Amino acid sequence: MTDVLVLGGTGWLSGLVARRWRDAGASVTCLARGSHPAPEGTTLVVGDRDAPDGYAGVADRDWDEVVDVSRDGGQAASAVSTLGERAVHWTFVSTISVYADDDRVGADESARLLPPMQPGDEYDYGRAKVAAEAAVRDGVGERAAIIRPGLIVGPGDPTDRFGYWVARLARAGDGPVLAPAGAGRSVQVIDVRDLADALVRVGEQRWTGIANATGMPMPFDAFLHDAVEAADFAGALLRASDEWLHAHEVAYWMGSRSLPLWLPADMVGFSTRDTAAYRALGGRIRPIADTLHDTLADERTRGLDRERAAGLSRADELALIAELPAS
Repeated sequence: MTDVLVLGGTGWLSGLVARRWRDAGASVTCLARGSHPAPEGTTLVVGDRDAPDGYAGVADRDWDEVVDVSRDGGQAASAVSTLGERAVHWTFVSTISVYADDDRVGADESARLLPPMQPGDEYDYGRAKVAAEAAVRDGVGERAAIIRPGLIVGPGDPTDRFGYWVARLARAGDGPVLAPAGAGRSVQVIDVRDLADALVRVGEQRWTGIANATGMPMPFDAFLHDAVEAADFAGALLRASDEWLHAHEVAYWMGSRSLPLWLPADMVGFSTRDTAAYRALGGRIRPIADTLHDTLADERTRGLDRERAAGLSRADELALIAELPAS
């Protein structure tokens, strides 16, 4: 039986990876702090990866596969130092946010990286992942897969970004919805279920290398069209320019009072990464319409009117719409 260690295993992606490995017949152990349960049929070992003895519960055995999703370079380094020699294969889940430049369409895995985050630096997600990648390459490079997902989306998304659009369109019904002027912008996402399946495939095949794991880029307007259809939206999409949205303190991409997935016009490369390596290793890219429909079902279960981690509240949105200049 394949022995798999998931460093995490109780979060959104890592929990799904643990379940996929379990369903593939592996014996799965999850190392986590214990604040959330591990998936049924897996074993939870409680450990704090920031503590000196954080890996004590899993360091005395060999592993066919280790999966790490950490966003902390120090954690990645300590994991490799402690467990690297006992792992046949290592999969590190990084991010496309490691790239230094976002102004070139179609850049592949050879593109320039950000400088790695150093001890004492203010936290930066992309630079922290660069540091983690370096630790993995230095420790188990010849046995490692480094997978760089784009925006991970789908049911259960704790960031509330992708689901904002179908949830808002469904909530609005035949009322108006505010959207950015999307000309020249792209959307590029990976369904969490496709990513989890790909991570298991990488481990089963003991594939080594680096791959951008994300879907094919699509125009922002095409994404909104598909979201409108998924939500059966009968109202009007009211478009606002970047300049108008900036003047009204609406943020890009994520967070409160934002329009999720909307990016600056000069970041044409962020959502147009080359995915040939991911597709060559058998990575699936399901139709965006399927992800939108499944995400909307999840959003309805969680509540279309709930407070969100990203996007505009409906009250803020309607107030902004009232200030839009007549077209």
